[in-house]
Amino acid sequence: MNYRKLGKTGFSISEISLGTWQVGGRWGEPFSHANADQILNAAVDAGINFIDTADVYGDGESEKAVGRLVRSRSERIFVATKCGRRLQPHTADAYQPAALRQFVEDSLRNMQLETLDLVQLHCPPTDVYYRPEIFELFDRLREEGKILNLGVSIEKVEEGLKAIEFPNVTTVQVIFNMFRQRPLELFFKEAARRDIGLIVRVPLASGLLTGKFSPQTHFAPDDHRAFNRHGEAFDKGETFAGVDYNTGLEAVAELQAVLGNQAPLAAQALRWILMFDEVSCVIPGASSPEQILANLKAADLPALSTEQMQAVREVYDRKIRPLVHYTW
Repeated sequence: MNYRKLGKTGFSISEISLGTWQVGGRWGEPFSHANADQILNAAVDAGINFIDTADVYGDGESEKAVGRLVRSRSERIFVATKCGRRLQPHTADAYQPAALRQFVEDSLRNMQLETLDLVQLHCPPTDVYYRPEIFELFDRLREEGKILNLGVSIEKVEEGLKAIEFPNVTTVQVIFNMFRQRPLELFFKEAARRDIGLIVRVPLASGLLTGKFSPQTHFAPDDHRAFNRHGEAFDKGETFAGVDYNTGLEAVAELQAVLGNQAPLAAQALRWILMFDEVSCVIPGASSPEQILANLKAADLPALSTEQMQAVREVYDRKIRPLVHYTW
């Protein structure tokens, strides 16, 4: 396992880490603690030391599983969670320091930990990034020993650029993959200049970049890949990186042709992300221990060639950029 510095947190974290949106059950399935324990322990056994969760994953059950893992292992495991999405309605006005403080304390209780390594605002509405009192709260929480660091999880580049103006923001979690390349233009440079840790989520565009889907692929009704393709439940960009499904399949076929079959497309897609030094880690999800091991193979792949990197960019510029580039 290779490790990278998580910005000004100073943490040395596994460059391929773990996101836990679907840990404990595939999308659309009930949470299974037995499955979660297997996946989480397999991750740590393989050298992963950074786990990303959220209070809304499994309605708090994911946090409980992550906390149980941390308490049961001797290794230093860095835990990141998120807060804010429990607000109903999820509006800028609903973001109030008292509510966010309660969410952090609930997360501590769920995980049975005294301190959280990283708490991230969970994709709040854009207006929240213009309210200093929200960010000041986390200085108080750090002084009280409840958190070590504040981060944000964003939908839009604009939000990331605004967030990193606050000196207590140490990390930004961003969607970045072969189908979502806009962060490269300005945001990565600004994040590096301010020593911000970059956590990459949705690296496989909700599975599109595995190359395993087809027009006939069926998704369960309660799987976001079935019900959120047009942003019906939350930001459209969280599902297939906002790319139209059939267009995505066409682009995937072209990527497979230019990258070849020396390694699975999913591993090559993860390796592509790791080509950028600004990235601290990528957090693909896993619904089985076997998926953990498959994801980790990306770290052992050779660097993509200049020609391959150019080919990926060409597919993006021609098939994807006109549809989504300026949306996020």
